[in-house]
Amino acid sequence: MKRAEELGIRPRLPRTAEIAQRLNWLRAGVLGANDGIVSVAAVVVGVAGATAATGPIVTAGMAALVGGAISMALGEYVSVSSQRDSQRSMIEEKRLDLALRPERNLAGLATLYEDKGLSRDTAALVAHELTAHDSLGAHLAAELNLDEDDVVSPWHAAFASAIAFTLGAVLPMLAILLPPSTARVPVTFIVVLAALAITGWIGARIGGGSKIRAASRVVLGGALALAVTFAIGRLLGASGLVG
Repeated sequence: MKRAEELGIRPRLPRTAEIAQRLNWLRAGVLGANDGIVSVAAVVVGVAGATAATGPIVTAGMAALVGGAISMALGEYVSVSSQRDSQRSMIEEKRLDLALRPERNLAGLATLYEDKGLSRDTAALVAHELTAHDSLGAHLAAELNLDEDDVVSPWHAAFASAIAFTLGAVLPMLAILLPPSTARVPVTFIVVLAALAITGWIGARIGGGSKIRAASRVVLGGALALAVTFAIGRLLGASGLVG
């Protein structure tokens, strides 16, 4: 009978979970940058609609940037912490189950490979050799599509989200502050909508969806957010409540 290696089956399964995780990180980064662009742009455009003074615009924009980055980091930390706890719980449950019922788990692993198209003898051989090499890793990969080394870090997620949001937020801050006061709002609209089109296109490329449709959605949503906040700021400025 041939060994598993001779059948083209490696002791360590392809780490598809790791690849998927990297794609998720990239997608989360794009979405974080998109949130930074829209939320901060809406704030500074709204304030610019109420007053032409630079001080209030800078203050509101910086508050939105810092508050948004912290909020994104906290939200991501809580979410990923829950995911990490769940992953660790599944790993420990499987570790205990392997210690208590090794033969049953070996038979179950062989059945999984048999269900994927291997013959009974080949599936049994693969299950036996993978179990001998790394019992826990073999079962986690086959049953849960999980690698013990791929448990997510909430701190990494929080840091990445804060950085992505901040990078996105810097763009509308520069767009509103660098041009002359009379051109601030039009320039910010153009720059922000162009940036949203790019992030929408990148997100669709990562996810495999329609790039034009995705870019159109985020551009329309961003344009609506900017128009509404600018109109509210304009009304507040005209009413005398904001000077």
